[in-house]
Amino acid sequence: MLTDFVKAWNQGQNVDLYEKENDAIDHERTLWRALEAAAPWEGKGLLDLGCGTGYWLPHYASTTSRLYGVEPDMTLLEAANNRTPQAEVLSGSAEHIPLDDSCVDVVHARFAYFFPSPTNDCSAGVAEVLRVLRPGGSLVVIDNDQEQGDFANLLRTSNAADYQGPGDFILQWWQQQGATTREVMSSWTFTSAEDLLEVVGMEFPQGTAQPWLRAHSERTKLSYGYLLHTLRKPTC
Repeated sequence: MLTDFVKAWNQGQNVDLYEKENDAIDHERTLWRALEAAAPWEGKGLLDLGCGTGYWLPHYASTTSRLYGVEPDMTLLEAANNRTPQAEVLSGSAEHIPLDDSCVDVVHARFAYFFPSPTNDCSAGVAEVLRVLRPGGSLVVIDNDQEQGDFANLLRTSNAADYQGPGDFILQWWQQQGATTREVMSSWTFTSAEDLLEVVGMEFPQGTAQPWLRAHSERTKLSYGYLLHTLRKPTC
């Protein structure tokens, strides 16, 4: 039992709706190409940390030599286990990764755990990731750009990101860890305006996104800026 685990308000409470969100992400593959450039994983071992229902595991399975998913939410693990037979899915968290030292080459964390703020120090998770990475391996954290894109506008006018630190604090925190940060502009593309409304409403609870949604009621697409924080483990 992970006593420090807190269930996510989005995927943890709305599994089917979060699936629609994942389906909408990065149809241009801009983010995907940036991830591959930051830390190629072909023929290597990869850990999807905070994998949720395992949506992204099949995207890695055909090219990795070894694939792991780690997730603290027991209600999501069964779905993750059923995504692909090529992945070994384990119960754990960023601070408690159930893998041996120096056993993977790349760790991806998509909006999972690494939300540094003046009151939330993520150093324990960084230390644990560095433990399981091989020398020269990389942690790549997929984060929100709080300045660029439609989603950044929503962040500024809502309360959904209150638990995250301000953008300049986050950048400085990652710089202090020795990471580099790259901006990537992509999008969410939905099959209908209703799907966009539902997903945005989930991500911005308590009606905080309603002014934006009323002003863009026919939209099926919004621009989404990402920040990729990449931290490499020293080779010696």
